[in-house]
Amino acid sequence: MASDLEGKAKAAFIDDHFELAVDLYTQALSLSPKNAELFADRAQANFKLRNFTEAVADANRAIELEPSMAKAYLRKGNACFELEEYQTAKAAFKSGATLAPGDSRFTGLIKKCEEKIAEESGDVVEKPLEKAPTSVVPPVVQPGKGSLPQEVPVTPIRSRYRHEFYQKPEEVVVTIFAKGIPAKDVTVDFGEQIIIPDKCRCNVLSTKVEIRLAKAESIQWTSLEFSKENAVAQRVNVSSDAGTHRPSYPSSKPKRVDWDKLEAEVKKQEKEEKLDGDAALNKFFRDIYQDADEDTRRAMRKSFVESNGTVLSTNWKEVGSKKVEGSPPDGMEVKKWEY
Repeated sequence: MASDLEGKAKAAFIDDHFELAVDLYTQALSLSPKNAELFADRAQANFKLRNFTEAVADANRAIELEPSMAKAYLRKGNACFELEEYQTAKAAFKSGATLAPGDSRFTGLIKKCEEKIAEESGDVVEKPLEKAPTSVVPPVVQPGKGSLPQEVPVTPIRSRYRHEFYQKPEEVVVTIFAKGIPAKDVTVDFGEQIIIPDKCRCNVLSTKVEIRLAKAESIQWTSLEFSKENAVAQRVNVSSDAGTHRPSYPSSKPKRVDWDKLEAEVKKQEKEEKLDGDAALNKFFRDIYQDADEDTRRAMRKSFVESNGTVLSTNWKEVGSKKVEGSPPDGMEVKKWEY
């Protein structure tokens, strides 16, 4: 029954088994396709897996089925924020705040969206820098003058652009948020300390520069700056036995669940199940997205979110400079639930 699968999905989510949770929610939805709670909960599981486009689609479906569900707007807003669709995220958070005026999270999230929107439009007012330590250069005396020498302070140079990074066992991805930088003006000198230069690459996009560093060893970097101390890091376990020997995780619930057996059953059902309808279509779009370049992905995200799931474009030049209007099938109309 759908309720049994929902219970197992919630338990998997609590134990941080997000992929299993998504699978179980999907099975529950096949039995109860009009259940808004299931869509909202699967949206959260997809969000944890960084499947942000799928999270938006699930949240939109939950909103369609139950427009008064505040948490669906929260989850849509969070996913849109990660997709850098800040206007849509703000609209979702405002709708959620109207439905749940006592939830202070919406206020903070709306403010974060406004800061990002202002940053993108160039209206950011930079905060004054904290007073940095100063050094003193030797005194300078002008010839023929009797005045005392003056000390000239030297202020350290600060980075102009914000950056962040995340890592996987095989690579580190560094993102520098610099808008409108010509590709010809970007030069990256890949060193040879703990990376493989030939496998590293740099992508210059319209809003940022993305640098992918291929690790020479599967170790966890503690910092972007190389030093002998940082070179001795925790090694990531990539043993060939990892796929066959899976750990059993403890559960906070009184009744223990054999997750290995449950996951094996789910995978067996997936293998035997022939996808059709929306499931087959979603898999087709995921395959396109996975193999696409960054501009194509941006076009797909922007068109899908702004059109409420009715348009999916791969042409960034076409959709990048304008809002994508909804285009529902014949006989249907678009309802913008987030407003």
